Amino acid sequence: MSATRRLASLALAGLLVGGAEAQDFGAERARMVAEIDATYADTRTLTGFAAMSPRVRAAMAKVERHRLVGSGQQALAYRNHPLPIGHGQTISQPYIVALSTDLIVPEPHMVVLEVGTGSGYQAAVLAEVVKQVYSIELLAPLGREAASRLKEMGYANIEVRIGDGYKGWPEKGPFDAIVVTAAAPTIPPALVEQLKPGGRMVIPVGASGDVQRLLVVTKAADGSVGQREVLPVRFVPLVPGK
Repeated sequence: MSATRRLASLALAGLLVGGAEAQDFGAERARMVAEIDATYADTRTLTGFAAMSPRVRAAMAKVERHRLVGSGQQALAYRNHPLPIGHGQTISQPYIVALSTDLIVPEPHMVVLEVGTGSGYQAAVLAEVVKQVYSIELLAPLGREAASRLKEMGYANIEVRIGDGYKGWPEKGPFDAIVVTAAAPTIPPALVEQLKPGGRMVIPVGASGDVQRLLVVTKAADGSVGQREVLPVRFVPLVPGK
């Protein structure tokens, strides 16, 4: 075989292997989505959702979680459970990511604040269903890596900032919705203040190490605030900045 033909054969083999890997990840995502659907059905009396909304389901089927997990975790990327991402943090369970997104009742015009960028997975899912996502991460290495990965993945509607999530991002607010991906002992007043009237915030509340409560906080047109408990959860703590 000539050198030219050998190189062509190697290139074709590489394309076939790459295509197989992409197909395998697609199959893994499909299995993950099916498992999330089953979990929705099991928890419908708590959450009020018997199934993912069509737009959230499409987002979960599209976002490449294997590109947003820690090194060596790609084979586990589409398991329906959290994974470590370093610095004592985790990437959330896909079911919780989908549910948190559904609980804000996302619309294409919405501008959303995420508190706790982590690996960027929740931000990516949100970016598929709303207009703009602003995401805050306290840990600079995580925030920078997430911002870089999200840019590589083509998410031009996500902006990441290194900062204190308890303080929100007032310069970009008020927000149509807020999604908090770490547990605070109480609901931070600054986040409530930055929520638009008619807006929703999804936040886990409770002490570190205990079972926390996933809450939906709503702000009425007159500024009054209500909340409802959705289901028990366990998140890493939301750490205030120094």
